[in-house]
Amino acid sequence: MITLKLPYPPSVNNYWLASGHRRYISKRGKEFKDHVAWYCKEHKVSSFGGVDVEVHIVIHPRSKILMDIDNCAKAILDSVEGAGIVFDDKQVVRLVIERGILVKGGGCTVTIKKHSTSSSVNLPKVDS
Repeated sequence: MITLKLPYPPSVNNYWLASGHRRYISKRGKEFKDHVAWYCKEHKVSSFGGVDVEVHIVIHPRSKILMDIDNCAKAILDSVEGAGIVFDDKQVVRLVIERGILVKGGGCTVTIKKHSTSSSVNLPKVDS
């Protein structure tokens, strides 16, 4: 199991930008991905390889204004994949997101562990 203490992630609305039919990651999204990659290298975070994982995200808001906590998941999962912690974010078979305590500047805590098949419901694999 690993736990990452990360800055406040960009929401999906700020992570992806569009120009015509082209979609791309924003500057803020790239900065977040770069930070996650640096953090993982600095803390020698090991990879889970190709095994299924469970991810627990706690979003620490920057203010008392309520936000959609699910909007932050894409940037976090893409960044975890980009840092090499998982080979593909499709390996995430369980995702829990919750709102944590208010933190100046915001932030997020991400805990990733190997998926425990003994306590899970076996769902059919879906090709995408």
